[in-house]
Amino acid sequence: MKHIISTCFFLFSWCVFSQNINVTVDQTVTLKDFFKQIENQTDFKFAYTDQINISQKYFTHKKTYKNIEIKQLINELNKTGTIQFSVVGNNIFVKQKVTKGAQKNKLTGQLIDENREPVIGANVYISEIETGATTDKNGKYTIDLDNGTYTVLVSYVGYKNKKKQVTVSDDTKIDFSMESDSHELEQIVITTSKAVDVKNTQMSVNKLSMAEIKRLPTAMGEPDPLKSLLTLPGVTNAGEASSGFNVRGGAADQNLILLDGAPVYGDSHMFGFFSIFNADVVSGLDLYKGGIPSKFGGRVSSVLDVTQQTGDLNEYKINGGIGLISSRLLVQGPLKKDVGSFIVAGRASYAHLFLKLTDIKSSVMFYDINAKLNYRLGTNNTIAFSGYLGNDIFDINNFFASTYGNTMGTFSWKHKFSEKLNTNLSVFYSDYKFNLQIPFQKFEWDSKITNYGLKYNWNHTISDNFKLNYGIDGLYYDFNPGTVRPYGVNSQYNYNQLDKKYALETSAYLDVENQITEKLNLRYGLRYSTFYRLGGESISTYENGEAVVYNPLYHIYEEATPTGSTYYGKGKTISKFNNLEPRLALSYAFNDETSVKASYNRMAQYIHMLSNTRAPLPMTIWTPSGPFTKPQMLDQYAVGFFKNFKEREYSFEGELFYKKIKNRIDYIDGANLLGNNNIEQDILNGEARSYGMELLYRKNTGRFTGWVAYTLSKAEQRTPGRTPQEPGIANGDWYLSGYDKLHNLNITANYEFNAKWSFNANFTLQSGQPVTYPNGYYEFGERYVPNYTLRNSSRLPAYHHLDIGATYTPKPDKKKGWQSYWVFSIYNLYNRQNAASMMFSQNNNTGVNESKQLSIYGLVPGVSYNFKF
Repeated sequence: MKHIISTCFFLFSWCVFSQNINVTVDQTVTLKDFFKQIENQTDFKFAYTDQINISQKYFTHKKTYKNIEIKQLINELNKTGTIQFSVVGNNIFVKQKVTKGAQKNKLTGQLIDENREPVIGANVYISEIETGATTDKNGKYTIDLDNGTYTVLVSYVGYKNKKKQVTVSDDTKIDFSMESDSHELEQIVITTSKAVDVKNTQMSVNKLSMAEIKRLPTAMGEPDPLKSLLTLPGVTNAGEASSGFNVRGGAADQNLILLDGAPVYGDSHMFGFFSIFNADVVSGLDLYKGGIPSKFGGRVSSVLDVTQQTGDLNEYKINGGIGLISSRLLVQGPLKKDVGSFIVAGRASYAHLFLKLTDIKSSVMFYDINAKLNYRLGTNNTIAFSGYLGNDIFDINNFFASTYGNTMGTFSWKHKFSEKLNTNLSVFYSDYKFNLQIPFQKFEWDSKITNYGLKYNWNHTISDNFKLNYGIDGLYYDFNPGTVRPYGVNSQYNYNQLDKKYALETSAYLDVENQITEKLNLRYGLRYSTFYRLGGESISTYENGEAVVYNPLYHIYEEATPTGSTYYGKGKTISKFNNLEPRLALSYAFNDETSVKASYNRMAQYIHMLSNTRAPLPMTIWTPSGPFTKPQMLDQYAVGFFKNFKEREYSFEGELFYKKIKNRIDYIDGANLLGNNNIEQDILNGEARSYGMELLYRKNTGRFTGWVAYTLSKAEQRTPGRTPQEPGIANGDWYLSGYDKLHNLNITANYEFNAKWSFNANFTLQSGQPVTYPNGYYEFGERYVPNYTLRNSSRLPAYHHLDIGATYTPKPDKKKGWQSYWVFSIYNLYNRQNAASMMFSQNNNTGVNESKQLSIYGLVPGVSYNFKF
């Protein structure tokens, strides 16, 4: 029986293959047409996967096959074309042909939004082969593909997903126009672009979309782009009530903060309660912790690059929010449809109005305004102006009053020479002012730092595998460290102007992106920077050129007495510095979802913030490098492992870093920084280092998303003696810097319950800040005076808090007219009294020495109503 069945099957197959048919194919014939020709003449049926689009035209040449057998036809078709046919029984299977070792095609393109601005960091994913790419700063992407038909899925938080089927038989360019999703917070399934781009050489970068930032619970329900960075690895807070941040053990003044390319020096409102960045108008922010591209310079810890949105080119829109102590409003629309646009946003607080209803005579308030104009001059030229103005007003019971704030303006011209060459020329102005009034002392204090700058950047695509970025920039500094004015007619103070300081910083850079092989990518570059300390100013001279002297009798450092001074006229060079700053980064991809990366960068910082407190305060003074203060120099190394899991639903990033800084300024004990015209008398030059491990694990898709970030690191500083007889600071040994956080854990979770409700939470745990505690006391007169240990040899208690929030959208399906949602939050849910500082003193009643803990925040509830139309 078995032999009979086998014989019948053989005869059937022979009869089927022996059928002669007539078939014609050409460039107009689809697979569906081809299938009909075969099926109308035979009993064969076709089977194919979803990867095959039967409406596509796969045949590249015209050919007529007459009186040909099926087997011979299949053999002929398989010799050419991109489709592979195989016969099993009376079925013809069709699949995409894979040519091993053949040159891959490149699928390229650009993603732009409704305002024709590039969409940066979007995810372009090929579902059939489970690979993809992330768009660069110009919104462009590149993916290597074999011949075939693919499903391209484009996604980015805040925009509607795009899906398109593409047939690739040669290098292909596909652009996408992204539409904003007005209900991205209400979607049941959230797809983010946070899967790791394993092939990109860029590492040590933290990115958050504005949709993610607005979902994070914060104090008073006000979304804060700057505070959101604290949920990422390698970033810690500079203080409980400070918007300043520390990156990989660096100080707050070592972070370069850019708003549309202009430097910003004051980053907070209300002494740190809010940051200066309005979440409604910010389009995105990138924090570079290492592997910093050559176009950035001037700081040795990090670069925070913040960009403002451009206005809508087609229709007018208004959105805003009303909170417990502040409100905000944004208006945008076309100046000329499809050509020019504007956007204006403002915020203001009104806590001082409530204080007027009480017996409290103090008040605190802030306001800020963001604006941006954008206009296209033809297809190759765009001009834009962006500006920021912000101020804080603060007074305590007529004891003292303070105003401080930033002003910034940038004008830019983008020109496109060709598809491969474009430029961006920008000029900017930026200043930070601080004013302090003390009525009972009858004087006021003013300080200011002003910048005038120019940047000219070129982006040049030589080929898909070789790209150049190069440019020049210049920055002029005008420092006013302090102006003292008498306040009122009975003031005992005379007018006094501390010496103003001037400087010029220039640089040129070249940055190369080079794809060596499909798996190996390099990015390397060089920045050359110069710094001129300029007159007019008198520079004090000292014996042996030392402004600080060591007193061996009391074992302390003291201010040296000037022996004279040298005056440098306006524009004359006092000091000159120049440095080469090489950069190198590479990535090696084991496959489409796994890679290792490494980077090195050297950076120079020519200005210094004068402060012997850990948290950046509004009255902080900046000073340039000069005869007694050398530029800080950084060398940083990093290696990392990056992997995506389960179709990019999960991703992992792990990095090891080591950084060393030369010429980090340190202060002698009892340093007098405020109002000091000879600040060099209180400064010693030391060095700093930090090293550690950063881990980031993300869940990127689904109703439940979030991440776990953990950092294990150590930050130290050392200031050895200048001679064998001098002890230096802390006996010249390495000691913990004020920014060391051995452990830093952040857990962030978001849950989309339904279209109306979403919930979020964030838990933070950090090691306490290093501090100097007393280890005993001595009696002086009738008082007990604490005797302190070596610098930063103790720690504050551990810092931790849990924040929760919820977003409620009453009408999630409403897409036109008035749309609104509520945000509820509780900061520090279990009312943890985190220590901002510890003070040691003698109790006046008992005479006993005691310690007191200063805590700033307890439990803080918040609610805000947000709308748009």
